[in-house]
Amino acid sequence: MSDLADVSVSLAEIARIAGVGRAAVSNWRRRLDTFPAPVGGSDASPLFPLTEVEQWLREQGKVSDVRSLERIWPQFEALGDRTLVGRAIAEMAASSLGGQPVVPAPNRAPIPEAARQLVHAVACSGGREDAQEMFDFLLSRWLDANVRQISVTPAPLAELMAEIAEAFYHGPGTPTSVLDPACGAGGLLLAAGQRWAGASGDSSGFLLAGTDRDPALASLAAARLSFFFAGCRVPPADGVRGDIRAGDSLRDDPHSQLHADVILSNPPFGQRDWGHEELATDPRWTYGLPPRTEPELAWIQQAVARLKPGGIAVLLMPPAVASRRAGRRIRGALLRAGVLRSVIALPAGSAAPYSVSLHMWVLRSPAPDAVADAGDHVVLLDATASHSRAGGRMQPADWPLLREHVLSALRSDLTGREGGQYERGSASAPPLRWAAVPVMSLLDEQVDLTPARYTAIERSVSGLQFRGSWQRFDDLTQVLRELATQMSRLDLADQEGKALVTTVGDLDRAQALAISSGRESDGDLTLLASPQGGAVPLLTVPDLLRDGNPSSWISAEQAARAKGSLAIGEPGDVIVVGVERAYRAWVQADGPVALGPRIYSLRPDPALLDPWFVAGCLRAPANMRQAGTHTSSASRIDVRKLQVLQLLIADQRRYAQAFRQLAAMEEALFDVRTLGADLVRGLSDGLAAGRLRGEPVPPAE
Repeated sequence: MSDLADVSVSLAEIARIAGVGRAAVSNWRRRLDTFPAPVGGSDASPLFPLTEVEQWLREQGKVSDVRSLERIWPQFEALGDRTLVGRAIAEMAASSLGGQPVVPAPNRAPIPEAARQLVHAVACSGGREDAQEMFDFLLSRWLDANVRQISVTPAPLAELMAEIAEAFYHGPGTPTSVLDPACGAGGLLLAAGQRWAGASGDSSGFLLAGTDRDPALASLAAARLSFFFAGCRVPPADGVRGDIRAGDSLRDDPHSQLHADVILSNPPFGQRDWGHEELATDPRWTYGLPPRTEPELAWIQQAVARLKPGGIAVLLMPPAVASRRAGRRIRGALLRAGVLRSVIALPAGSAAPYSVSLHMWVLRSPAPDAVADAGDHVVLLDATASHSRAGGRMQPADWPLLREHVLSALRSDLTGREGGQYERGSASAPPLRWAAVPVMSLLDEQVDLTPARYTAIERSVSGLQFRGSWQRFDDLTQVLRELATQMSRLDLADQEGKALVTTVGDLDRAQALAISSGRESDGDLTLLASPQGGAVPLLTVPDLLRDGNPSSWISAEQAARAKGSLAIGEPGDVIVVGVERAYRAWVQADGPVALGPRIYSLRPDPALLDPWFVAGCLRAPANMRQAGTHTSSASRIDVRKLQVLQLLIADQRRYAQAFRQLAAMEEALFDVRTLGADLVRGLSDGLAAGRLRGEPVPPAE
């Protein structure tokens, strides 16, 4: 693409283009005088001319061919304005589809000449399949670059929302029209299309409609659906179509005349300027005028107003909507009318904001011939505990398992079974809890619809669950007794002189081990909110201070490219946290992990050092204290000053066995303490609820 306008790129972009780590590019620049000179930026973040970089890479034989997708993104990014870049990507998609996309772009205004030339060059560079791959790549990079301004519904959550809508849908056949009044880049509409397009067999066709206030997002959603429809088995001539418009669904709804079978939406949260005054008399507020501080209740009523009679809406909501005092009257009205069918609490990390346990609200538009069970109860489902436990630490949401349990609970209710608990396959995992709560039980002074409030008692009084928990407790205490028996046999000799020790720094200099230091994840990494396709967890000190679980991941491809610039702890490495408050050391066993700042990977030479022996020495509290800086309340540990006993490899292995038993005992103590606390809480709740049967067993004398 020599005719493309030249742009400047950072070291991180050069690394992506060349398919290497950023450290490798920095090394090239430092060692090779022929490396292109910077043309802008700063000393810390220099910028280099892209054409010179490409030519240099070829001349030096660093790559056989410059990666085309990676070099295209800087061209778009150089356009500068976020909206213009988004419009240019959408225009590229339209041009690739022959200028007549299946879903017309809303407000397709001309773009500047420089952007138009770039779009033309890219659109003419390959076939339709290449164009779709290029569009998906550019859209992903654009969304990642603007992650603070744009919230994206993760694909597994979008698919789950569509399946929930299908479970509650009572219309003839499958849904034939889906609306998202705040569609963003069209992820929820795409999930609906993948599920239902071409499945209805209805001669009236299938419609995906969406609206978004951001014209760039609306254009990208239209382009995304155009590629989907272009590859759909049911051609557009048979009625499959989309209708994406730019506008404000609350203030001036472009789809005001549309009534859909299904509405799926992840509307914006916390927008105080949503039109409270100008919409005070709007006919959509059937269940009450939403307070200024409750824009989410405006979106809920907007969705209900745009449904066909008996239609289903699934909306993603912040958890406060279920309990805020200002919204209790509208929540009560929704309950009395039989509109609200379910509230589902998701695990934290399911969608942005990732630190919050979001809720899904399932609503049904009142129908003249409402089904018999409409309005008598609401399914409240608490899936916040749908995580797996490994090594005493909670892991991220397991989407297949979460989907299975949520849909099982909802379908059980819809087929007449009573609410209860669904056990996971693992005996150590917490249950998913749900309850079919009568509407009259919810219509109190607070009208609090938080699922945990109504499912905690069911959890605490389940005899089956208690029996399983007590069995686990017995198993854990047995393991602890066996470990204690083993550890009690260890004989510690009296101290006679000082043992010979060396430091991690000396071992590094002697090449007995290699030290890698974690770093900040800056703009050259695209962070994922959930593990996908072999993604590598990124572990940071805040993660360890919170619960020990990673809060973000990087793709396996990025991890492979970043080797050399990003510290990756591999199985068998000793991981050390260099902050006193979070200090710990362990042998990595569960696969690779990317390391954040002040976390270190020590890779021992197995012929010289046993990793369990090294980790055991480093875990000693006295070792941590002598290597600390003690300069502030957040004292750091100088990892190179940590001490390790000087022993032959055969003696190291004897110590390593004892260190492993000690680590197992520490983990067993943690599990016993955690499960014991759960049992005490559950018994306390059950007794306080008046559920004691018979007489308590008297203590043994």
